[in-house]
Amino acid sequence: MSRGSASEPLEPLYTAAEMLATEEGHDAGELMQRAGRAVGDEILARFPEARTFAGVYGRGANGGDGKIAAELLRSAGWEERSLGDAEVVIDALFGTGFRGAPREDAEQQIRAVNEAGAAVVAVDIPSGVDASTGEVPGGAVRAALTVTFHGRKVGHEVGPGRFRCGEVVVTPIGLEAGPTENSVATREILRLVPRRGAEETKYTAGSVLVVGGSPGMTGAACLTAEAAFRADAGYVAVVAPKESLPVLEARLLEAVKRPLEEVWDAVGRASALALGPGLGREHTDLIRRLLTETDLPVVVDADALHELGTVERSAPTVLTPHSGELGRLLGEEAAWVESHRLEALGRAVERFRCVVLLKGTGTLVGAPGEGVLVCGGSPRLATAGTGDVLTGIVAALLAKGMEPRLAAAAAARAQTEAAMETGRAVGMVASDLLDALPRVLDA
Repeated sequence: MSRGSASEPLEPLYTAAEMLATEEGHDAGELMQRAGRAVGDEILARFPEARTFAGVYGRGANGGDGKIAAELLRSAGWEERSLGDAEVVIDALFGTGFRGAPREDAEQQIRAVNEAGAAVVAVDIPSGVDASTGEVPGGAVRAALTVTFHGRKVGHEVGPGRFRCGEVVVTPIGLEAGPTENSVATREILRLVPRRGAEETKYTAGSVLVVGGSPGMTGAACLTAEAAFRADAGYVAVVAPKESLPVLEARLLEAVKRPLEEVWDAVGRASALALGPGLGREHTDLIRRLLTETDLPVVVDADALHELGTVERSAPTVLTPHSGELGRLLGEEAAWVESHRLEALGRAVERFRCVVLLKGTGTLVGAPGEGVLVCGGSPRLATAGTGDVLTGIVAALLAKGMEPRLAAAAAARAQTEAAMETGRAVGMVASDLLDALPRVLDA
């Protein structure tokens, strides 16, 4: 988790080059003094009972920051010891400019830090993490706390680097805000979601058509439909194979249910489509027709992503794959996607020319010609059905006329906040999110 201001819908997320540009014109020595003191002060505040520390210091500015922090600790009465014999370890081996895999001698130092059995405090970013991508091509420090300067870096928020940082504390060092390509979508993005006006009808408040729910998978379509309602859509219909209609009738009270053969009639009442939840993979032709023969906003998920080719659409289109689905679309393994999340997202956006939401802790949203938005995520969401809930939220926001990139980001943020709102750290199921959604969207 990161600590810092969250008063704006989008907060800057810096690459190494963007930070370098922000620092241009400032006295490097003075910045180093401020950074080092910030690290030392944070260690003294966090570990008031500790009296011993060890450090690994590189030859660049990051090492200089760490040495200044060490000097402050010594001045406070702390004793510097060897790794394995200290209560706190300062990781100042590599900074934000590091790229690639560490050399063998650095790998050995990183292993020694991780095996020291002490609380590790990383200076700016854990050594071995690419600050500009979040990639970890070799060994990397596992920090309990990362003290970074001026603003968060991409590598703090994008996996797998995200999972090496521990808690991230952002400290000012006297720099002005600089432009960044990528951003974090904060909870404040939910304030951009359109609210119902006094003259709204159930159709103008957002009409969602869910296409899915084949036998044995009706739960997916139900979760999507209910999530669309809870995300404030006024009207939701589900079209599904005839065999599924009795189950849907028993499970869904408010939604209209129609057989799959009537999908084109149902399209006429919709202002957004949710394609794929529990649909099965035998309806590829129908999905392609819905994409090519309608001009409605569409969210494409689950089975609708199977064998999805490039489709030219002028209407808003959002794909919501997890790493396995995106890997299949790109001809890569899921493990590669998880190790190269920014690159994988960029390739998908370039190929499909639409908004792509890559699910996971540290959910990413990309769009043609736009920077990436990092939209939260929680390990609580690693349970069956949460992807279907997300599809329903995205569809509802698209139906309200929200711009697709922001709709996708707001939906992911809303789902993350709803997961926390449930109060269930253990045993949360996807349907728990439904009651929590209105509370977070109305906060």
